[in-house]
Amino acid sequence: MTAGDGRIELTDLCKRYGSGPLVVDHVNIDIASGEFITLLGPSGSGKTTTLNMIAGFTDVTSGTIKLGGRDIAPLPPHRRAFGMVFQSYALFPHMTVAQNVAFPLRERKVAKEEIARRVEETLRLVDLGGMGGRRPDELSGGQQQRVALARAVVFSPSVLLLDEPLSALDRKLRQTLQQEIKRLHEELKLTFVFVTHDQDEAMSLSDRIAVFNAGRVERIGTPADLYRDPGTRFVAGFLGESNLFSGRLRPGGVYEWAGHKWAVRDADGLPAGRDLVVRPERLLLAAAPTDVPAGVNSVQAKVTGLFFQGTHQRAELDYGDGMTGCAVLSPDAMAGIRAGSSVTAYWDPAHQVLVTPPTDPHPNEETA
Repeated sequence: MTAGDGRIELTDLCKRYGSGPLVVDHVNIDIASGEFITLLGPSGSGKTTTLNMIAGFTDVTSGTIKLGGRDIAPLPPHRRAFGMVFQSYALFPHMTVAQNVAFPLRERKVAKEEIARRVEETLRLVDLGGMGGRRPDELSGGQQQRVALARAVVFSPSVLLLDEPLSALDRKLRQTLQQEIKRLHEELKLTFVFVTHDQDEAMSLSDRIAVFNAGRVERIGTPADLYRDPGTRFVAGFLGESNLFSGRLRPGGVYEWAGHKWAVRDADGLPAGRDLVVRPERLLLAAAPTDVPAGVNSVQAKVTGLFFQGTHQRAELDYGDGMTGCAVLSPDAMAGIRAGSSVTAYWDPAHQVLVTPPTDPHPNEETA
């Protein structure tokens, strides 16, 4: 299968319903042809509305959507020729699997012989070879989702849009289908635009992630970059877990929180109002203060819960002052740590990051 130029450019994209606030607020994303990008965010953050504007299901209030350099915002959905996969599968119950997959080709007046060839090829691609004669109600949920994927790619679109396609499946099946979607992307080389609220799904599938918050793209980058340097408190809290301290950055590379003073590297020029983030796997615990090595930042904490999770253990921590967090360590590293005990939590200053605190998401909102 081959596809055309799948580069998508969103420039100052906005959506407002009636006289209400902007639900998509000047979104700018440049998606490379063949890229797998995920629009990630909580309910109401604008990610699905953005996808619907790309698809043509929702009108654009202002801004542009370009495909391969051509403005497609005025085009109806059927003229954009994108593949679409929904949470609900949207299969035709009266048709067989093969007929469902063939539907987009019949609509495009493809010759019967070519339809048969491409349907068979695509069913093999999604591991449904030999199942073309079944009907949707004879298939499992995972198999139905594979049919939906096959129908979306059989006509060789340049772009595949996926709107929370796995959210109705159980955890194990979701993980299996995630692997299938990743394999399809690698084989087909299409542009995938994937919407989810599941951070683990976004991290495992994406080349890049655009994190949405209150209608805006809060941060965009590779999964590794966003996890290591989230940039904002919202991203740090939404993409993975964090030990997040809201204090003040002082001159001389010192961070103050609740009477503690911690060393900070490369802080010159940063504003004082920053939050300090330490990821759970970077946090270490000492049962006695004498076990804390030199050159680290540390704080006292109470272990409020211990949870065995196979290869590691999770310790829930209470730092006082209303601040809670956690550490994720190997069982050996947890030796001597008990629920209810007081510990010293510590970390290398190289393993902390400073992020911007929350701000008003729509200050002095411009008219879109």
